[in-house]
Amino acid sequence: RLGTAGSAARESLELKDIFIAVKTTRKYHRSRLDLLLQTWISQARGQTFIFTDWEDQELRLKAGDHMINTNCSAVHTRQALCCKMSVEYDKFLESGQKWFCHVDDDNYVNPRTLLHLLSAFSHSQDVYVGRPSLDHPIEAADHVQSDGSKTTVKFWFATGGAGFCISRGLALKMSPWASLGNFISTAERVRLPDDCTIGYIIEGLLEVKLLHSPLFHSHLENLQRLQGESVLQQVTLSYGDPENKHNVVSVGGVFGLQQDPTRFKSVHCLLYPDTIWCPAKKMS
Repeated sequence: RLGTAGSAARESLELKDIFIAVKTTRKYHRSRLDLLLQTWISQARGQTFIFTDWEDQELRLKAGDHMINTNCSAVHTRQALCCKMSVEYDKFLESGQKWFCHVDDDNYVNPRTLLHLLSAFSHSQDVYVGRPSLDHPIEAADHVQSDGSKTTVKFWFATGGAGFCISRGLALKMSPWASLGNFISTAERVRLPDDCTIGYIIEGLLEVKLLHSPLFHSHLENLQRLQGESVLQQVTLSYGDPENKHNVVSVGGVFGLQQDPTRFKSVHCLLYPDTIWCPAKKMS
């Protein structure tokens, strides 16, 4: 549903204008984050900030001040997730950058396609772009009414597991419900997880529509449908959890499944063949 309406707004955008927030947790620093640092983060080091819940010296050495210890709980609860999103949002506003993009620690981000996508808009417009995991809007009850009654609101949200982006113009309008800890109280009010709360603020309260993009991908989809050349044209990719380890994108010819179970290394070598650890191209 991304039409040409935004194309008139095309602005010259550089990678340095984008703030990429990666949400992670202590137990995934080695198994997930090291892979990201080795692959796509190496191409967007200055723009990528890692939000975690533990002071990890090894990660601090690799990421420096781009590792942010949120001091949020490491438990996978609504409160802990919303606590991290709240810190991500505040750090983005502080940064002065034009675009906020949130991804998870099981996403591969293609900085070139991300830049191309966001260049179609102006950062001062109201833009919220991502992929819903559901095929219908959700309904939430707002529990704070002065007379004790509840109002319900219907809205779409972009799933955090596929990644989503918000323009600075829109992020500023979210401030009353999102900045300086307000995000946590907003999430409590509607009793929703972090990504749903973002959708609630943007679609439900600000009445700005989510732009549904097919270029973002989470582990909730059938990733095997993504094959060959098309894999390299996506904005984000993901991979299945250990119970669903066959749910990976279909790219061949670089590393076998044994060496590269997530397929992220293979994707990276197809995008950046000169990477030092990629197999040398055979002389034809």
